[in-house]
Amino acid sequence: MNTVLQPLDVTAIRRDFPLLSRVFHGRPVVYLDSAVSGQMPLQVIERMAKYEREEHTNVHRGVSTLSQEATDFYEAAREKVRRFIGAGSPREIVWTRGTTEAINLVAQTFGRMSVRKGDEILLSAMEHHANIVPWQMLAEEKGATLKVIPMTDEGELILDSLDELLTDRTKLLGVVHVSNVLGTVNPVKEIIAKAHARGVPVLVDGAQAVPHLTVDVRNLDADFYVFSGHKLSGPTGIGVLYGKLAHLEAMPPWHGGGSMIRSVTWEKTTYVAAPGKFEAGTPPIAAAIGLGAAIDYLATLGLDRIAAHEHDLLVYATERLNRIPGLRILGTAKEKASVISFVVEGIHPHDLGSLLDGEGVVVRAGHHCAQPVMARFCVPATTRASFAYFNTREEVDVLVSAVEKAIELFK
Repeated sequence: MNTVLQPLDVTAIRRDFPLLSRVFHGRPVVYLDSAVSGQMPLQVIERMAKYEREEHTNVHRGVSTLSQEATDFYEAAREKVRRFIGAGSPREIVWTRGTTEAINLVAQTFGRMSVRKGDEILLSAMEHHANIVPWQMLAEEKGATLKVIPMTDEGELILDSLDELLTDRTKLLGVVHVSNVLGTVNPVKEIIAKAHARGVPVLVDGAQAVPHLTVDVRNLDADFYVFSGHKLSGPTGIGVLYGKLAHLEAMPPWHGGGSMIRSVTWEKTTYVAAPGKFEAGTPPIAAAIGLGAAIDYLATLGLDRIAAHEHDLLVYATERLNRIPGLRILGTAKEKASVISFVVEGIHPHDLGSLLDGEGVVVRAGHHCAQPVMARFCVPATTRASFAYFNTREEVDVLVSAVEKAIELFK
């Protein structure tokens, strides 16, 4: 029996986001740029402020009540992340500055251990630069080769190609869970299974997935899963690397300094176990606590209800935008998250983005750190609207009206 989901009370939710009451250019702001950075609700801001105002000190380094209290809050946030993505142990959760640093950490530790001259690293055709450049750097250093899983005109990966692309020389597969340009939800569980059948470990870029989907890393069987706090209604400067414990234990430290050591002498340094050996120096304490608060906030709303609301906005916006003559949406995969990138004939995306800004509509215009995707679709850039749980159909109408107005100006 199917459970009927109660719809979100979006009017009440919007009161948690002060930015949504601002006025730009004489018009109420319409924030459609959550794919670049989700807005933080007051509950997250206030929890971080409470730490800074009443609890501020360092963690793991003191015997005082204040230090022990801060450590408890900080490690409680790690446990919240563990539960949120279904990891088996908090030791599998490594704090980073974001998705980009998490990928670089894996490339410069696990990658350096695994990749040799003549080996291959396999990526998908829809990767963000953050999941391309670190592997290019490693491949150049090691004399390895990058290979690419192609995609269709609809923006879906051609999985049949994996049978040929996965070889004995493949040492790692990196794949985005949800494309930041196309919105495509990739079948990562199937991809991981195919890779593991050939003994190939998999890193999943989940930056755009965790705000929209329920993620269970053990069910996916991902070797590594990475994401950023600011995509998840949390603060900037905090990210997560999930790694299977066996991998993390085998990987060497990346940064050296305080906190990650067991003992230091002039002759030798020994390191604490994972995740500590990857977390040198003073950590992002307030940001970690804020990310934990963001996870609490989303759990209160209900991830299933968030997904249903965002899917409704995606369908409605797609239908309305498709009616506009000269507008083309890039990415029409069957499985999509609430991201729509589009181009309008005769208008450069940067110009369109500026005109929409004049109507109070905040979107993103550019290559979205995915230039190979732009090249695949033969465009220099796109305009991208991305929807969150606090957006409404009325805001979609404002977007459509603003696009139509811009087209009229260019006639």
